[in-house]
Amino acid sequence: MNSYSLFRRSRLRLALWYAGVMGVILSVSGLGMYRAMVQTKWAGMEREIESIAGTLHDSVEPLLPPSEEPTAVLQQIFPDLCLSEQPCKATPTLIQRHTIGISDRTTYYIRLFNHQGKLLAFSPNQPLSLPPTLNRTSWQTFRTANGIRYHQFTTILHSANTHTLANEANADSSWGYLQIGRTLEHFDAEIRRIQWIIAIGLPIALSLVATSSWWLSGLAMQPIYHSYQQQQQFTANAAHELRSPLASLLATVEAILRIPQSNQQDIQIMLHTVERQGRRLSHLIADLLLLTSLEQNSSSKPFQPCCLNDLVSDLTEEFLELATAADINLTCQIPTCEIYALGNESQLYRLVSNLIANAIQYTPRGGYVTVSLVRSDYTAVIAVKDTGIGIGLADQERIFDRFYRVDSNRSRKNGGTGLGLAIAVAIAQKHQAHLKVESQVGIGSIFTLEVKIVLSNT
Repeated sequence: MNSYSLFRRSRLRLALWYAGVMGVILSVSGLGMYRAMVQTKWAGMEREIESIAGTLHDSVEPLLPPSEEPTAVLQQIFPDLCLSEQPCKATPTLIQRHTIGISDRTTYYIRLFNHQGKLLAFSPNQPLSLPPTLNRTSWQTFRTANGIRYHQFTTILHSANTHTLANEANADSSWGYLQIGRTLEHFDAEIRRIQWIIAIGLPIALSLVATSSWWLSGLAMQPIYHSYQQQQQFTANAAHELRSPLASLLATVEAILRIPQSNQQDIQIMLHTVERQGRRLSHLIADLLLLTSLEQNSSSKPFQPCCLNDLVSDLTEEFLELATAADINLTCQIPTCEIYALGNESQLYRLVSNLIANAIQYTPRGGYVTVSLVRSDYTAVIAVKDTGIGIGLADQERIFDRFYRVDSNRSRKNGGTGLGLAIAVAIAQKHQAHLKVESQVGIGSIFTLEVKIVLSNT
C-alpha cells in the first residue's frame, strides 16, 4: 500500500469518527431539546387549565345552591352551558360568555357534576364520546374516534353552606365537581411541526457535519502527510549522501587490494582518499545525530548566559585563515559593551560558524564577508553579510531544508553535507531565536539571527 492510500484511509476513518461523534452529540442534543420543549409546553398548558379552573371555582362557589336540583341557578350562572337531559338552546351574549372567564369556546369545554357524580351541565362543544359518568382522576388525557386528543382537569366544588361543615372531610361535604378540558389539536399540530423540523433539519445538519468532517480531517492530516513526505525525502537524501562516499570507499579499497605491495606511492594516495571519504562520512553522521538531538530536545544541559561579543570575535579569528586562503576579506563589528544571551554556548557557536562558513564558501575571490553584532532594545542581532553569488527567491524558501544546496557541485567539492543551515535553524528554534535571510542574485546575502538579551554590561 502506497503512502497516499494509507493517508486517504486514515483521513476517511478520522472523518467517520468525527462525523459519528458529532452525529451522536447532535442527535442527543436535538432529542433533549425536543423533550424539553414538549414538557415545557405541556406544563404551561396544564398551568393554564388549572388557572382557569381556579378562577371559575372562586367565581361560582358563593353562588352554588345547596339543593339537589340547581337547574335554574346553573342556567343563571352558566348561561352558555347545556343542562343534562334537556335540549341545548344556549345562545349567550358576549358579556355572558365573559362572566365565566372563558372566551375561547373552540378550545375549552366545561362539565359540572353533583357530589354523586351525576352530570348536570356541559359545554356544547364537548367531545361527543365523553361518558356522562364522572371520572374523579385529577388529570385525564383521551383520544376521540376522529383522532383528536383532549386533556381535562377535575376539581371539587364547594358551596357557601358547606364551609360551615369544617369537621366533615368526606366527599358528601362537597357540592360537586368541575371539569375543565381542552382540545390538544393545536398542541399536537405544533409538536408535529417541531418533529418535522427535526426530521428534516437533523439529516441536513448531519450531511453538513459529514462534509465539514471530511474537510477538517484533510486539514488535520495535511501537516502529518507533509511531515511524512519530508521524512521520506530526508531518508532518500540521507541514503544518497551516504551511498556516494561509501561507494567511493569500496572502489578505493578494491583498487588498493589489486595494486602490488611494491607500489607504495599509489597505495598512499588511495589511502588518503579513503581517509577523506571516511571523514566525510563521519561529519555527515555527526551532523545527522546533532540535528536529531536538536529536534528531539534530548540535551538536558541547562542554558547559561553566553557572551555574544566573545563568540563573534572568536569565530572571526578562527575563520580568518580560511578566508585569507580564499582571498576573501573577513571583518567583524562588535560593540564595546558586552551583550549576553541565555543559551547553549557550543550550539550558538555552531550556528554562527555555519553561517560564516557558508558565506566564505559562496563568496568569490576578492569578496567581502562581514560579521556584526548589534543590540536592539531587548534583543541582539548577529548579521553575516557577504558579497557572494546570492540566492534566488525560489531557493530562499528551501535553503533551510536538509540536504538542499543552491550550488550542489560547488558544495560537494568543498565537502559540504547540505545540513549546515538546517542545523542552524534548529538551534535558533531551540533558543527561541529568529533566523532569516535576505539575498539578491549576484550581489550577496545577509543572514540575520535575532536572539533575546538576558544581561548587558557596559
